[in-house]
Parts: sequence; C-alpha cells; structure tokens
Amino acid sequence: MPVLERLTGKTDTSLRSGTDPGHEETTRQIFIATSDFSIRHFVAAGCEFEPHSHSAFTITTILTGELNATVGASDLTALSGQTLLTGVGETHSARSRTVEFLSVSICPALVYEALSKAGLASNGPAVVFTDKVVLDESLFALALSIRAEASQSRPGRTQMLEALVGQMLVHLLRSQFAVRKSPSIEMSRAGPVDRRLRRAIEFMHDNYSRELGLEEIAAAAYLSEYHFARLFKQVTGMTPGAFLASIRLERARSLLAQTRKPISEIAAMVGYQSQSHFTKVFRSVTGLTPRAFRESCQPESGTHD
Repeated sequence: MPVLERLTGKTDTSLRSGTDPGHEETTRQIFIATSDFSIRHFVAAGCEFEPHSHSAFTITTILTGELNATVGASDLTALSGQTLLTGVGETHSARSRTVEFLSVSICPALVYEALSKAGLASNGPAVVFTDKVVLDESLFALALSIRAEASQSRPGRTQMLEALVGQMLVHLLRSQFAVRKSPSIEMSRAGPVDRRLRRAIEFMHDNYSRELGLEEIAAAAYLSEYHFARLFKQVTGMTPGAFLASIRLERARSLLAQTRKPISEIAAMVGYQSQSHFTKVFRSVTGLTPRAFRESCQPESGTHD
C-alpha cells in the first residue's frame, strides 16, 4: 500500500486571493494517499475551489479560520472546530480568506466493508451523511491526531493513520451516516448509483482518457441526450460533463502523486489535449497547479511509473 506525502511551504500564486489583486498567497500542504483513503492538511491565506466532486466520502475539519462552502444547493460556513461532510459525487465548492483544514477522503469500498462488518449492509444500500456541517468534538480530536501523525515520519506511521482513519469511520457510522435502501440503487465502482445511470457512469470511468460526447455517454444508458442530461442532473446534481471532469481530475491527482510522468503526458492520459486547459481546470478545483500539487506529494520510498 503506497503512502505519499510531503510538506510544502512555498509561495504559490495559483491560489485565488480574497485580498488585493496581485497579492501572493502562501500555501502549505501535506498530501498522503493509500488505496483506501487520502489525507490532506491544507493551510492558506486566501483560496478558492470551484465546483467539483469526489469519488469518496470526504470529512473536512476546520482547524483554524473558516471555510465558506456550497454543497449541492446549500450555502454553508464551517468555523474552526466544525467539520464539513460531503458524500460521493456530491458537488461542492469553497472559498476562504484564511483557513487551515484537515481533509480525509475515504473510498466507498472501505465504507461498505465497515457497513458489512456492522451488519448494516444489504442489497443496494445508499449511504449518505445526515448533516453537512457538524460540531463534533470526537471528529476534531481525531483530525488533530491525524495531523500530528501525518506531519512526522515516525516508524509505523502508516499503521497509525490506518487505525485513526478506521476509528473516524466507525464514529461516522455511529453518528453521521444514514443507510437508505432503494431498489433503484445499484453498485458501481463509484459506489451506489441510480440503476438508470450505472451503465453511463461505468462507461465514463472506462473511457475518460478520450474525447467523449454527450450522445455517446447517453447511448450507454440507452437514453436520448435530452432525457439523459435531465435525469443525470436531477439525480447527481451535476451535469454529465462536470461528472466526467471529476473522474479525470481524480485520476490526474493519482498520476501526479504516484508517477514522474510529464504533466503534458498526464494531461493527455486523462483526456485533455491542451496542458494549459488541464492546468486551468486542475487549479480551479484543487487550489494548486499540477506542478505545485506534485511537489506536495512524494512517495515514501521513491517514485515509480
């Protein structure tokens, strides 16, 4: 299980400032990834993340400052000590003048494994967060412990992080997760999805590296372009194009962190023929350029393609 991390403290002018134009914002980040979860410790004096989604359950605890977010149709403010919860595929954006947060993204497979062990799994469960912003002392304490462990390269760090994330997951199952059962839900590699959209979502996951048109994606679901686009937006809250972009960016993060392939090659691998367009989209979602993001991610025992 590869573990990736590095702390950066350089000035990154790619961040959008909420202060005077031209003011350079200092960003520090630790990014750690395993096959089951990722951890991001982020500190910035001014940042903005445009609408996007993740193929994971994401728990973002505000350690200092505040984060103004839009999750779905809800405008929210998460203050220091509070935690923002976003589900798989849930569209969200955020902005802040000053913030430090610890974000843990847990893959659906790990969540459903925990559900099964707890005796809560059944055919077609849809797991959602009951709240979007919570004041939870246990989550805050766990976030502080994860930050402390992630910031030091001590023996057994991977095992400690696995244990802490596992503890966080159990706490969420007890307090913040709701299991909704529906015959219209089927499992996919992105977790549970509406059965009418599963084929199209699987198709996008299999073909994100090439140019895809709405007609071709809709055909995978055996629907007309018009009905497919309406249904997709209604069910997921995103357009098919935005969902496809989120798949591409998740893959790009992994490639940037785990390989030394040229950024231009990675851009092409995830479906962008223009590196400049890829950089613009990546920066708008992550707050960092692809190069700056890569510099915050370094394999513990060397890189490899």
